[in-house]
Amino acid sequence: MIFIVRTTMGQEKVIIRMLWRKAKKEQLPIYAIVSADRIKGYMFIEAKDENAVSKLISGVKNVKGMLRSTISLSDMEKVLKREEKETIRIEVGDVVEMAAGPFKGERAKVVSLDPAKDEITVELLDVAVPVPVTVKKRMVKLAQKAEE
Repeated sequence: MIFIVRTTMGQEKVIIRMLWRKAKKEQLPIYAIVSADRIKGYMFIEAKDENAVSKLISGVKNVKGMLRSTISLSDMEKVLKREEKETIRIEVGDVVEMAAGPFKGERAKVVSLDPAKDEITVELLDVAVPVPVTVKKRMVKLAQKAEE
């Protein structure tokens, strides 16, 4: 059975190491302890029964408690599987629409890319004087490819 345990956010990896050492020392029937990077403040413990998990987490710092419900293996696979979003490659010369920020709804032309910072520099199209604006890539959506 897989049990869900609440923890202090950001402390999951430290707690996993502590719990695993405790399980080995006390010879508890614990089979696996896992956390998902996307889900902060929770970890998943595979164990023989609820009593084993209760013994394991009792008295451990930064463990807030155990949820009464369990999770199935198929649901666990969905949680751990990192969903890859379809990414549309934005290139220099493409026309984008600002999706957030003060220029939301405005169209702009991409003038440069900075993949290291995940930023793009654009020039707004409907302004008298084109001013370069640097924004995060997630703040824009592709409106038109450069070759079209």
